[in-house]
Amino acid sequence: MKEISKSILERIQLLARSRGLDIKAILVGSAARNTWLAGDHDLDIFLGVPEGSDLGAALQLARDAAPVHEEKYAEHAYVHAFVDGFEVDLVPCYRVLDASMLKSAVDRTPFHTKYIAGRIAGLEDDVLLLKQFMKGIGVYGSELKVGGFSGYLTELLVLCYGSFSDVLLAASSWRPGEVIDLEGHGRREHHDPLVVVDPVDPSRNVAAALTLDRMFQFVAASRCFLRHPAMDFFFPPAVKPLSDEELLVHIDERGSALILIGFQAPDVVEDVLFPQLRKAEDAVKALLERSGFSLLRSDAGSYGDKAFLLFELDVWKLPSVSRRMGPPVWEAEHLSRFLAAHPHVMSGPYIEDGRAVVELPRRYISARDLLAREINNLSLGRHLSEAVRRGHNIYVGEELTSIKERDFRIFMARYLKAETRIC
Repeated sequence: MKEISKSILERIQLLARSRGLDIKAILVGSAARNTWLAGDHDLDIFLGVPEGSDLGAALQLARDAAPVHEEKYAEHAYVHAFVDGFEVDLVPCYRVLDASMLKSAVDRTPFHTKYIAGRIAGLEDDVLLLKQFMKGIGVYGSELKVGGFSGYLTELLVLCYGSFSDVLLAASSWRPGEVIDLEGHGRREHHDPLVVVDPVDPSRNVAAALTLDRMFQFVAASRCFLRHPAMDFFFPPAVKPLSDEELLVHIDERGSALILIGFQAPDVVEDVLFPQLRKAEDAVKALLERSGFSLLRSDAGSYGDKAFLLFELDVWKLPSVSRRMGPPVWEAEHLSRFLAAHPHVMSGPYIEDGRAVVELPRRYISARDLLAREINNLSLGRHLSEAVRRGHNIYVGEELTSIKERDFRIFMARYLKAETRIC
């Protein structure tokens, strides 16, 4: 890792000098702080330009430094490449003098590296233990797909509490709204499950991406580990993809109604895709529930170039009749409007507990028919709405076995087991 990062840095500086550009290549992230987890093959290198300069020259330099690459876009464009087996992000940024003078979010990262590097000496192994523990229990990664702990956040936790075991001990008693402020200078009020005030930018919560569920997944696992330490917290057994037979057995045993909407994933980064998948999941859940279907659970994911929404219902089909409660009979004006709005009934109106009741023919009795007819009318997020309208498939029950991709079968194994360490 050190050899490859040094080679890339030298290549960038050589190109910059040859073009007369004032660009400084900076290794950031865990690789620069000796908290790099073995097995992770990603490097972050920033190309710093003076304030007031054009980031375009740095972006072009990044393209030329890694001829085989793809361009991605966060707050602004950057280069993603593979170099000798490592994933490398080459990110243009501004070399601001102080974190209070940020011109973009990425300008903050070199300050993070400087802050941690100056304080982490002697605690690197504790950081590595904490990262691997979080990775093993499934809460490591601040990307929106995971909603967990970032590498920087783990480093700050170790700095705050002093060791791996002390982080776990402290976390065991966390409650929603826990606040950690290493420098004691937080001024902005946050409303996240965990608030860790950024030492280099007090207005920012380092734990903003952490979800409530991931936070307490870590809390519960910390308690379990302190009571019964075991190596498989760090290195759990690999999840095996379900075979057709295993998937069919699970479907039969549960007796529930599994229904999946699959479609081509839009060509966007995961931090754009997964918030839209969650929004789409919520929209479809609301449609199902409005139509009378009771949900056991739902989830969303992707594999290869496909994305999907998964719903597990109590039943496949509903009765042809549905019941609608009206206003109290003594509210004459409301009652008239209610009766006028429901002229075609199967039974009623009749009175129950002083209220008017009608029984109506249900528009959709099948969840599959409901989704097939209404999915295109839902607001699923800009990219997902377009993707679903271009084409989608609905898989019901045993039809899920027609999806053979390994990643999907691993997803289903995790979904069906749904086990978290809780003590």
